[in-house]
Amino acid sequence: MPPTQNPSAPGPTHYDLLEVAKTASVSELRQAFRQLSKRYHPDTTSLPQAQAQESFRQLQQAYAVLSDPISRNRYDSQLLQPPGPPLPSGVPAQPPPRTSTPRPVGVRRALSGGEWFALLLLGLALVLSLVLGLGVAWARGAALVRTPSWWPEAVAAAAAPDSPPDSPLTDAHPAP
Repeated sequence: MPPTQNPSAPGPTHYDLLEVAKTASVSELRQAFRQLSKRYHPDTTSLPQAQAQESFRQLQQAYAVLSDPISRNRYDSQLLQPPGPPLPSGVPAQPPPRTSTPRPVGVRRALSGGEWFALLLLGLALVLSLVLGLGVAWARGAALVRTPSWWPEAVAAAAAPDSPPDSPLTDAHPAP
């Protein structure tokens, strides 16, 4: 693919790069982008690395412009304008108005079988570690549930030695 050019200059348009008609819907654009990205992605193509990166970058840029309705309308209006007359020598050309750079488009997809398996293994590891930790604590005879000493009820119960013996607070902190 040749380098990306000004829409009013001769050369491939974003529609040509994505191999779609100018009337293509958003879903058709997405489908074309996904098919072409598989073909031109630097990790999956047989093209030389530099050429694959440039082609993939152009493909991403074309999709970013055409998938956004505002950018697409602006691009289409630039395509319809004929190029202006050539400027006399010595007259600097005005730079095009500054526009925001297109951001990469996030694509939501379903998780693959391997990703589901990894999530399952992580969940099993979490459950197993909790069971193992509780089992070791129980085997050592450690109290699994204790009232923290900084709670107001626990501090008040420890300070009052004549509290009733069946209180759960006195069971958690037996008097010496």
